[in-house]
Amino acid sequence: MRDFFSILGGMGTMATESFIHLLNKRVHAKKDQDYLNYVLFNHASVPDRTAYILNTDQENPLPYLLEDIAQQNLLKPAFIVLTCNTAHHFFDDLQAATPIPLLNMPKEAVEEVLQSGTSGKVAFFGTEGSVKAGIYEKEMRAAGLDVYLPPKALQEKISYLIYHEIKENDRLNDRLYFEILQAALDAGCEKIILGCTELSLMQEHFSDHLYPVIDAQSVLVDRTIEKARTLRK
Repeated sequence: MRDFFSILGGMGTMATESFIHLLNKRVHAKKDQDYLNYVLFNHASVPDRTAYILNTDQENPLPYLLEDIAQQNLLKPAFIVLTCNTAHHFFDDLQAATPIPLLNMPKEAVEEVLQSGTSGKVAFFGTEGSVKAGIYEKEMRAAGLDVYLPPKALQEKISYLIYHEIKENDRLNDRLYFEILQAALDAGCEKIILGCTELSLMQEHFSDHLYPVIDAQSVLVDRTIEKARTLRK
């Protein structure tokens, strides 16, 4: 196969399925050959990224991810898409292990916020690991954004939705999702970055609302399609 890219997913699997669904849907193919060429790594057994960030005594996901990169080096895709937000904590290590460019989801999401003309406070919602590691906060502050991070009680609700409702029970709790989004508006936020693919999964299924969401996964889908289409020219 020529002119293809690779997707490093499986963290989690249902969220990766959501990414693939959006990717294929947005291509607007009219025949088989209109779809994009890609290889999917659904590496479900990668240790939990947040667990390691919060406690480095836990198993380190990086060796698993570096093994994935080594395998992709053999395949030689044109670029690599990393679909897990929290795994971007290891982005520099992964990029250093390959000459193949990796798309950077936090950078793309922040750029989308800037292009929207936002001048007010911007919330970041993601895993506790992403918040602690500052994966998005660093990009947001570097771009001059006024950052809102969820207080403890709100982060607990976000984590419950991600881990208990979606990952553990495959349950899409829209009531809790909208309660979380409303909390950002109540805090005076102008935009809300969804920086977790489980939250993106919620957004895919419950997008019929007026909350000012910037869905990082959705942005990554668009950038992936844009980059992949240049391979065919």
